[in-house]
Amino acid sequence: MNTDVAIIGAGPYGLSLAAHLRDRGIDFRIFGRPMGFWREHVPARLRLKAEGFALDLFDPARRSTLARFCRERGYPYAPIGVPIPAEVFREYGETFQKTHVPQLQPCRVTHLSRTQEGFVVHLDTGETIMARNVVMAVGIEHFAHTPPVVRGLPPERFSHTFDETAFERFAGKRVAVIGAGSSAVDTACFLHEAGAQTFICTRRPKIWINHPPRKISGLKLLWTRIKKPVSGLGTGWRSRMACDLPDVFHMLPTRLRLRITRGHLGPAAGWVTGQIVRDQVPIWLNVDLQSARMHDNAVHLEFRDIQSGKPRTVEVDHVFLGTGVKVNVDRIPFLDHTMASAIRTEGGMPALSHSFESSVPGLYFIGPMAAASFGPLLRFAWGARFAARRLSARLGRQSVSQPAPQPAFAS
Repeated sequence: MNTDVAIIGAGPYGLSLAAHLRDRGIDFRIFGRPMGFWREHVPARLRLKAEGFALDLFDPARRSTLARFCRERGYPYAPIGVPIPAEVFREYGETFQKTHVPQLQPCRVTHLSRTQEGFVVHLDTGETIMARNVVMAVGIEHFAHTPPVVRGLPPERFSHTFDETAFERFAGKRVAVIGAGSSAVDTACFLHEAGAQTFICTRRPKIWINHPPRKISGLKLLWTRIKKPVSGLGTGWRSRMACDLPDVFHMLPTRLRLRITRGHLGPAAGWVTGQIVRDQVPIWLNVDLQSARMHDNAVHLEFRDIQSGKPRTVEVDHVFLGTGVKVNVDRIPFLDHTMASAIRTEGGMPALSHSFESSVPGLYFIGPMAAASFGPLLRFAWGARFAARRLSARLGRQSVSQPAPQPAFAS
């Protein structure tokens, strides 16, 4: 079975692109569990940091907005100031899929390789697809970072914050959360509410927590909007430029692009969970984890105080890793090794053309894997509109200029 475009991934980026390709009449197939990451790796009651207006998925006519979905379902919504629960965002994405991408195949890709004519996509259903182009919209699911120091622990004694969406089983347990970013703070909050004896440990000198929105009006509002303009990534001119000027970012030197991408909008936690953690959860600052080992059926953690150099130890029942993600092409499990080695990378992420194409012709990347080329915008749902418009236009021109796939192309 042949197709012009195979999309791998069914989150905000994959679904938004599919809606645009469908509108243009481009032959495509899309594979993945709709909003699978949000269902399997994000606690349902987590209040998202992004404002409501910045959580839209994008169909070309802009009919299926989050605002309309919430209005029709009776969910609280405001463009700014009303945190959206992850379960509402997930349900919205699933509804968007049923409306705009009904042909989605909810299966996993097990192997992706290329031939002289195109690409071979193997599915866990046993089906093999031949595609002229492939778009990788895989998000961050494959890139959870586990520090080497904890890898010797029994698997049941540590979790990445990606691994758990319910925390009741930790009631009464001693649980350390390593990290200072939003996922660490969110997890510590949920553990505390579930009755765990939890605390946060971080190398950082402080934990950054976003402030709740304030209601201002008149001249003060005007001045605030000038000083800190609103964008899909938050407030401030840096975020606004990241949203409005991804093509300018694309032209910057590689080293500068990587530094901006990794440094902008990093560890700050959302204000809803952040306030609870700040007031009720112990926080160890300036401590670096040196070792983690089992001792008398407990996890023995040894830290080094960064300021004094003195050791600090504690024993816990479980460790959560809020250690973020490290995006790297080599960590995509289904990518053929020969093809992966042909992808030119910058900081582990693919180096992409103006049209999101990698150094392997016909292989495109959108979403967080495109952030090294187009900036912080591509790390957030708000970037799906830019990616869907740009790439659907590219693939539309290509489908007009190239002949349709021939039956002899199938294996």
